[in-house]
Amino acid sequence: MTRGSDVEKIDVLTLLPQRPPFVMIDRLIHFDEVVTTTSFAVREDNLFMEEDGMLNSCALMENIAQTCAARMGYINLFVHEEHVKLGFIGSVKGFKVIRPARKGEVLTTSIEVIQEVMQLTQVLAEVKVGDETIAMAEMRIAETDIDAIS
Repeated sequence: MTRGSDVEKIDVLTLLPQRPPFVMIDRLIHFDEVVTTTSFAVREDNLFMEEDGMLNSCALMENIAQTCAARMGYINLFVHEEHVKLGFIGSVKGFKVIRPARKGEVLTTSIEVIQEVMQLTQVLAEVKVGDETIAMAEMRIAETDIDAIS
């Protein structure tokens, strides 16, 4: 199992069912049983970029969901030695955007698992730019038995 700084060497596309241009994370930074962290550079060509150089709030929601997907993909590939499975947002609670992300910023998104029951995972998520929290949410992700198309 890949741990510590070795997780940063993983091609994030191997963990996700999403494909460019809809990928909203660049790197897996940390993985353990409870916390998963990713990073994402906000680029001008992002699908969710507004004319004012701000990232639409939908992108922050998707960034959180893809951090969850990276966690599940990591578990599928490196723990269970299976294919990446499709997952879906089951619910979102308390989604709060303190401020939008700006072009050129690097987002660091961490999810903390609160509860896992069968194929449903509940997490607390926080999106930061440096030390500043810019968004947070509680999210439930449902994983299917369907292999993601690679």
